[in-house]
Amino acid sequence: MAQTGARQFALLSIAAAVVTIALKTLAWWLTGSVGLLSDAIEGTVNLLGATAMLAMLTVAALPPDDEHAYGYSKAEYFASGLEGTLIVIAAVAICITAVDRLITPRPIESAGVGLVISAAASFINYLVARRLFEAGRRYKSIALEADAHHLMTDVWTSAGVIVGVAAAAATGWQMLDPLIALAVAANIVWTGIKLVRRSARGLLDQALPPEQLLQLEGVLDRFRARGLDFHALRTRQAGARSFVSLHVLVPADWTVAQGHDMAHQVEHDIRAALPDTTVLTHVEPIGDPESYRDMDLDR
Repeated sequence: MAQTGARQFALLSIAAAVVTIALKTLAWWLTGSVGLLSDAIEGTVNLLGATAMLAMLTVAALPPDDEHAYGYSKAEYFASGLEGTLIVIAAVAICITAVDRLITPRPIESAGVGLVISAAASFINYLVARRLFEAGRRYKSIALEADAHHLMTDVWTSAGVIVGVAAAAATGWQMLDPLIALAVAANIVWTGIKLVRRSARGLLDQALPPEQLLQLEGVLDRFRARGLDFHALRTRQAGARSFVSLHVLVPADWTVAQGHDMAHQVEHDIRAALPDTTVLTHVEPIGDPESYRDMDLDR
């Protein structure tokens, strides 16, 4: 199952978070930079998010049962939503620390060594983020994609912190360090909001993305060319799984067996085009007025 393979990458993210937290904390301890402290705080959020991701991927991998006939794949949305919330909380903590440093400025020490250590931590995050992006696409995991986006955001914010701390150390303008920290906080708040919004959309049974809908229509068009028609098409995404339901309209003079065989072929071709998709069909005769009264279903 997709979630089983995805869990291996969640463990990779946890390991990377532990290493980068240690490196960034060391960089802050050497320099006293509030900008580098903000970077270390975000690293803690990475660890909490990756741990939650592992837990939710474990739940998502559970097989369907009597109470959850469609499985547990939506559990991934809780992981990405929690990670987005933690990002916002971290941003608040960074703002509090930065404002305090604006009020009581402090010179930066040992900037060179601290920045080299921070750069090494950021490079680790960059490599892991690339792997998570690939794994997220491979396993169709929103949790892995959310963590990858978070890590890549961390890379860019770390780059901004490094530039800011270096400039503050070189110019002696101590206000630059907390100002950079506030900019980091604003950036990661936006990342957190986007993750929460995406998770909410998933929990609300959002339709399949446009590129998958085009693939689906391509399959249906092949059957339309053979005299069939379709309506009452509905789709939704639930983590790594997709769900498609539709009515298949066949010639009225077909036997039940012919209609069943054709519906089975439609289901097969949709699953071939969209792997990990559950397809439900309902066969109706073309031309019968009753076949068209439920075109919109319960919309």
